[in-house]
Amino acid sequence: MLDPVQLDLWLYPALTLVAALTGVVDAIAGGGGLLMMPILLTTGLPPHVVLGTNKIQSSFGTGMAAWRYHRAGLFSFRQSAPTAIVVFMGALAGSLTIQQISADALKLVVPVLLIGVALYTIFSPSMSDAERHGHLGERGYMPVGASIGFYDGFFGPGAGQFFATTLVALRGLGLTRATGLTKFINVSSNIASVIVFTIGGQAMWVLGLCMGAGAMTGAWIGSHYATRFGARLIRPLLVTCSIGLTARLIWGWFAG
Repeated sequence: MLDPVQLDLWLYPALTLVAALTGVVDAIAGGGGLLMMPILLTTGLPPHVVLGTNKIQSSFGTGMAAWRYHRAGLFSFRQSAPTAIVVFMGALAGSLTIQQISADALKLVVPVLLIGVALYTIFSPSMSDAERHGHLGERGYMPVGASIGFYDGFFGPGAGQFFATTLVALRGLGLTRATGLTKFINVSSNIASVIVFTIGGQAMWVLGLCMGAGAMTGAWIGSHYATRFGARLIRPLLVTCSIGLTARLIWGWFAG
């Protein structure tokens, strides 16, 4: 479990603090990678190692958030397990695929999807904590979840927003409940990616565990405020993260 790349020691506590901040954001609205990924890339780590290490810390953060949302009674582990398994398989396939090809093409598609998420969140009356009749049940949602899981393993930015938005739009969940369930199924996609990247020797476990401690702390704080304030907090932050992530992806594309 030794790290394949050596970093200056001061980067470990510094990145742990960043992970705590991203953990807060990610637990509420997703999009923590908006902050973490570019910072990790500035350390000079290879892109695939950055992806693998980020998945380690994200697994701990989403795991803590999922546990907090579960304790608040927002979802059931047993009832949601089949969807989580399907998402795991999708992410496993996505992570294996990204080892072979570049994700550059998605840099053009994803900003369009994220803009759609932001617009839907702003203008749709369903993006509240009110439960509505869903168009899809648990089984009907599985192909959607698997597709987002594949995307999360393959590329990743915005996956949390895609999970939350589709759970509201297609399954009729309230926004806070959808956010809680998002964290649970997002844990499964993160774990699948961690397995693949670790086997490929493209994950820094010591750094990932340090950052994971920070992410867990941030996720505990973020999920506390999300369950307390609900859609009043989640909705504006979801819009902000979606627009911010869109801007960063577009900037990164044109900046080369």
